[in-house]
Amino acid sequence: MALSIELFEILACPRCTGEVKPVNNGSALVCEACRLRFPVRDDIPVMLLDEAEPIGDR
Repeated sequence: MALSIELFEILACPRCTGEVKPVNNGSALVCEACRLRFPVRDDIPVMLLDEAEPIGDR
């Protein structure tokens, strides 16, 4: 089951409350403002700062 568009409309980055976007065919969500990647496990977004990974340098 893929993540629905409606879910992306209500999800927000826990750090900045900004928009998150799917990457890697929905296997992760990215907040471009904070440069963080949040994993998606078993079709459930893990929106915890402890689980987030930083993404490349600006």
